[in-house]
Amino acid sequence: MIRRAWKPVGASVATAGTAYYFYTSSTRQTFEIPVKVTGADGKPVVINKQLPLLPMRTLDERLNQNATSETVHRPNGITWHYSTASLPSNNPIEDASSHQIIQRDPDPEGKVTGDYLFLAVFDGHRGPETSQLLSRVLIKAVALELSQLVSDVEQPNRGVIQNLTSLLWPKSTSTPPQSINYNQKVSVAIEKAFTRLDWSLLNAPLGLLKEAIQSQQKKDQVPDLSNHPMALKTMLPALSGSCALMAIFDTAHNDLYVACAGDSRAVSGAWEQGADRKGIWSVDVLSEDQTGRNPNEARRIISEHPKEEAPDVIRNGRILGGLEPSRAFGDGRYKWPAEIQEVLNQVFMVGNDMPLRKAPTTLKTPPYVTARPVISHRKLSFENPPSRRFIVIATDGLWDALSSQEVVSLVGGFLSGLRGNIRKCDLPSLVPTVTGNPGIDGKEKRTKADDGTWAFVDDNISAHLIRNALGGGDEFALRRLLSIPAPYSRRYRDDITVTVVWWENEQTENVRSTTVNISPTVKSKL
Repeated sequence: MIRRAWKPVGASVATAGTAYYFYTSSTRQTFEIPVKVTGADGKPVVINKQLPLLPMRTLDERLNQNATSETVHRPNGITWHYSTASLPSNNPIEDASSHQIIQRDPDPEGKVTGDYLFLAVFDGHRGPETSQLLSRVLIKAVALELSQLVSDVEQPNRGVIQNLTSLLWPKSTSTPPQSINYNQKVSVAIEKAFTRLDWSLLNAPLGLLKEAIQSQQKKDQVPDLSNHPMALKTMLPALSGSCALMAIFDTAHNDLYVACAGDSRAVSGAWEQGADRKGIWSVDVLSEDQTGRNPNEARRIISEHPKEEAPDVIRNGRILGGLEPSRAFGDGRYKWPAEIQEVLNQVFMVGNDMPLRKAPTTLKTPPYVTARPVISHRKLSFENPPSRRFIVIATDGLWDALSSQEVVSLVGGFLSGLRGNIRKCDLPSLVPTVTGNPGIDGKEKRTKADDGTWAFVDDNISAHLIRNALGGGDEFALRRLLSIPAPYSRRYRDDITVTVVWWENEQTENVRSTTVNISPTVKSKL
């Protein structure tokens, strides 16, 4: 094949981080990326792998393949608009997401007092098992804890949901002090749901092992449970891990809670109208990136372990030099003692030909990672006529490429009706922003490029953000980045999942009510 042209493009795609090459031929467009393979002598060697450059039409379909949007009118006059989109890099994707609207019980006069709207994204690592499980159960776990709180505050008589709660969870040895306010009690309930669920994940395989040992005659013999039907179903969600980011809207009290365990991020944008009739988008970062690069997290983790471990607890911004997020579900490798890991390996994994790696040599006083979330609170505004405001929650694949301010500008421009390609240097004047709360950035510092263009071409606002994270209006950059298949793509981009929500207060006759099933026989209302 005769090469007609080639040029280095690593500098033009900031998210890639590694140079690769593009060239065209008389029959098709291709490009090359460096790939590490095993040479004839058994040693690793880097070669250039040739890949086809996919057409833009194919990539447009891929960007919108998992994009959804929904508008929901609620009985209290609030209209919710939310969209979600995801783009895999891993195969299968390790991200997940979920959302639910749960209606509170009517007051004594039969009036519906409000809803809870739950929106969540989950960023998995070392497999999709933990994130997929969380997408099915975490909202329900939080709803159950909140139902107990609501019953304690508002309803003296225990109902079906409250009784179900006591059956699912053991009684807590600690209860919130009566002196704390309602918002603090809600935060405690959310934290309890996160930590209890993680405890259940980590103890599920230990429970199977305990039952097996108790049922056998030789109590000191370690059984082989690799063929047990629940062996991998309990081990894999505990071994893989997942960050969790949840936004909870309480319309009865006009409250927003954001619970973050990991390095996903939540950002809000609110339009502030000035006296001169000119306005600006205010940026409010609602979560902290919880990694070893976050000084607050670094201090916390180091303080939880003996002083002699301080040099090893966080190395190169990672927990024990390996895991980037400092808070996550699962990740038994950083939570189980080394001897427990070895026993579980022999009992469940070796017989399935999936042996575990040895525990890190620096693992001395686990756990080093927690699922306990950091929770922020904001008051909500449901003005009529409504002001423009929105919230974006997304996994770290988006924030690796875009800043919080850029995301607010891109969403604000989308909601304002911008279309076509906009030069990056022009967007700040078209969609002005001011940062109210910058949050704490726990990501590796990236070089911000003011050249190039943003693309306002998608109908789905979440897909719009993903496109601009991966090239925006630079069609060649976008095509190159999205044409790299798994597993090679993981060197250049992560899985990305984005949810955007905005709302308005309007009385409407077109009301749709949503009921969420907590179990096959119990309908959840709060």
